[in-house]
Amino acid sequence: MRIGRAAETQNVRTRSITSDHSLGLYYAAFLYPNRAALARALRRVLDAGVPLEGAADHGVSEALCLRDPDGNGIELYFDRPREAWPLRDDGTLDMYTRPLDIAGLLETKE
Repeated sequence: MRIGRAAETQNVRTRSITSDHSLGLYYAAFLYPNRAALARALRRVLDAGVPLEGAADHGVSEALCLRDPDGNGIELYFDRPREAWPLRDDGTLDMYTRPLDIAGLLETKE
């Protein structure tokens, strides 16, 4: 894996707040193939008693945010098909951040 200069700079600036045994990982995102797969992941997270830090609908995707045992941010998400993306009247993308309908996600069928 190649790490760009920006990532190296970020690591240098935050090094003082991490231990010498830290991997230097602060955030990871995992893409699920569809909404049903994200719903299954949400059920496993809730069944394990892991608290959600956030859940958002971005129009183009739905995302769940939580922390791993080391405090790293974890995002579980799926991208909607392009034809379902919200568009403005002029045809440009209309992304947003709205609360995710957790109950609706949990009701998703296979």
